Amino acid sequence: MSNMFIWSDEYSVGIDEIDEQHKNLFAMAEKLHQAIMNHEGSSACKTILAELVDYTRVHFTLEQTLMRVGKYPAYEEHCKHHESLLEKVDALQQKVASGQAAISFELLQFLRNWLTKHILSEDAKYGVFFKHKRDAGGSKKSSSSVKKQTKSPWWKFW
Repeated sequence: MSNMFIWSDEYSVGIDEIDEQHKNLFAMAEKLHQAIMNHEGSSACKTILAELVDYTRVHFTLEQTLMRVGKYPAYEEHCKHHESLLEKVDALQQKVASGQAAISFELLQFLRNWLTKHILSEDAKYGVFFKHKRDAGGSKKSSSSVKKQTKSPWWKFW
């Protein structure tokens, strides 16, 4: 059975924790794909979808915190992308819950397109921003501070 959600290093944004969360999103989406392929039923698929949506919300919160604290210039625009996706996913989840739609390959295709496009276009931008910030960091202290954020949980400093 082939996988639909496969992590590749091309998706790396260069921040370990974010890359790990992106890998988790891929794994959760693949778990949903496998549940559909194995005919595990609507209830199992709804549970996995709910977990994926919840994890996405947590991921977006952490990502936005990094951007806000790191003074990422496209912070507001990036947040709008997140809001838009969450609105679409919430609408899909409501349709699935009410029986108006099924968890299908169409939904999986939407998730795959969104996940890969968002990471490769939008998330890659802040990856480049933080890499330049780290590399050009002015002083050793600020440079090592940004580097440290990529090695340890950057969100635990507050």
